[in-house]
Amino acid sequence: MVTVGPAAGASVPRLVIAAPSSGAGKTTVATGLMAAFTEAGYRVSPHKVGPDYIDPGYHALATGRPGRNLDAYLCGTDRMAPLFAHGAQGCDLAVIEGVMGLFDGASGLGELASTAQLAALLKAPVVLVVDASSQSRSVAALVHGFASWDPTVRIGGVILNKVGSDRHEELLRDALGGSGVPVLGVLRRAPRVRTPSRHLGLVPVAERAPDAVESVRATTAQVRDGCDLEALYALARSAPPLPAEAWDPYEALGTSPSGTVGERPVVAVAEGPAFTFSYAEHRELLTAAGADVVPFDPLCDEGLPEGARGLVIGGGFPEVYAPELSANAALRRAVGALARTGAPIAAECAGLLYLARSLDGAPMCSVLDAEARMTERLTLGYRDAVAVSDSPLAVAGSRIRGHEFHRTAIVPGAGATPAWGMHRPERRLEGFVQDGVHASYLHTHWAASPDIARRFVERCAA
Repeated sequence: MVTVGPAAGASVPRLVIAAPSSGAGKTTVATGLMAAFTEAGYRVSPHKVGPDYIDPGYHALATGRPGRNLDAYLCGTDRMAPLFAHGAQGCDLAVIEGVMGLFDGASGLGELASTAQLAALLKAPVVLVVDASSQSRSVAALVHGFASWDPTVRIGGVILNKVGSDRHEELLRDALGGSGVPVLGVLRRAPRVRTPSRHLGLVPVAERAPDAVESVRATTAQVRDGCDLEALYALARSAPPLPAEAWDPYEALGTSPSGTVGERPVVAVAEGPAFTFSYAEHRELLTAAGADVVPFDPLCDEGLPEGARGLVIGGGFPEVYAPELSANAALRRAVGALARTGAPIAAECAGLLYLARSLDGAPMCSVLDAEARMTERLTLGYRDAVAVSDSPLAVAGSRIRGHEFHRTAIVPGAGATPAWGMHRPERRLEGFVQDGVHASYLHTHWAASPDIARRFVERCAA
């Protein structure tokens, strides 16, 4: 293959990697393609449909670029092409991993936030990954159904996954010969490329860095050997230009890189193995709003970054690291001290647990008068919410869309001044607002509401 020059974000060649259902191998194929094309010299822009935080970590490892989410529910359909173009600037190819089955969207809302909707919005051809492990001739009926279901979605090819033998491959290829949908890859069963999972899905890259590198390396070899990369790139190039300008954090806020006058407040952002859930656009918006964003790791850093005027603690797996987080008493005290000054603190999900008195009995920061624990119940889904009161993130009455994704519970579930009033799918009060703290289970995407970053940084500067 020959590397071409980078295209503008809206005209970059692109592919959507989808499947009939979850578990077919989308992440394996998408990550392997990203890495194989990167290895061949292409600048690959990695994307994930939906709110998932974990897969983009593997995408980033495969490409050396931030994995970015495209979620029409959280950010609106009109922002999908601009956000895509923003992430894809300067790249030769974009690979977009889908979510669930191709036509599965937000519960009860039809195609909204589905992979199919995103593919149509981006005018991107779809490569369907089919788990062929328990079928032969029936694969043709399956592919025909998906290819003919929605005329706005173009199935440009199929990658057959979990193929058992040469004979099995021959039967599958014969069945698909008259379908009009080309076979662009065949992957055999390969236990060595499996990625470990636990209670919320795959184990994040940050928690298994050496093993994750080896896993991606094995996946890359499998995909490189089993897929027709030239045909896949030709399919990606068939995507027409998008009539969209790239989203820009400075434009979203009405600022400019050279427009900040005076001291930039330091905003500390938690990261490391216990806090891996974040969207790349959040840091970009904080920077565009005038902050100096400084990361730190609550597992090993005994103090907050020097001069921290605000704190952002996103999602992750504090329940896995509760003893280690608790043992870092110096940092817990520093977080408590910052909270007592009234400094802005934004905590989502894992951050909420970290600010509680305890998590599964292990002492945490005691900023919130609440106890957190693991449960057997998975809370997962999109939410519509309204801000109950003024906070460092929102003005009372502001409406926002978010999602929840956890197997923990906190008691009480809301403070004397709750953060949000949920009104879809059920009505309830949730989260905590006290002094400068805004803590909640709700994950939000700030590209949909850039004023969150502006308001937060203004409070830090004040």
